[in-house]
Amino acid sequence: MSGGFALSYVLPTNIIFTEELFSIVQSRYNPQAEGRVRDWQSLINTLQDDSTNDQLYEVNRFFNRVAFVDDKTHWGKNDYWATPIEFLATNKGDCEDFTIAKYFSLIELGVPAQKLRLMYVTATRPRQAHMVLAYYETPKSVPLVLDNINKRILPATQRRDLIPIYSFNGDGLWHAKSQGQGRRLQSGNNNSLFVDLTKRMKQGF
Repeated sequence: MSGGFALSYVLPTNIIFTEELFSIVQSRYNPQAEGRVRDWQSLINTLQDDSTNDQLYEVNRFFNRVAFVDDKTHWGKNDYWATPIEFLATNKGDCEDFTIAKYFSLIELGVPAQKLRLMYVTATRPRQAHMVLAYYETPKSVPLVLDNINKRILPATQRRDLIPIYSFNGDGLWHAKSQGQGRRLQSGNNNSLFVDLTKRMKQGF
């Protein structure tokens, strides 16, 4: 597909998927990378009028095909948050990258940002720091968990292997809990990795 696809993010930014961008992806990576980014554009276009449940399912399934690789191996850094294009172009990433790509895709599909949280958790099998995407139908709902480890979308009450720590989006930071949205800790988002991520996305890549 060609040009004209605009992807808007929570912070003021506007990335336009044009033939020029696809050409940059191909030259920087390879034709397969370009194909994956085009597939993402196609996914967003196809799901525009679908139900939220279908959007959650398809977005989760689409990105969970990408290979898991830790940041040290992938980027040579202890912690690096890839943009969705970097994630798809390299076809690998860690849990933050899966979560970020799903988050921004669902926002583009019209899911309200206040219903989505990037959630830090402790995974218990094996025990490790982890990030998932939480979807709240209402502020007091048990959130649905979109995860790259357990690829089924399940209510948080059925994910006993995850211990919530805190959650955030572009609007603020919350103390996480398995039911409801938790206590708000701050407004806005000054997470340096998140700020750096959105700056890079504003630059178009």
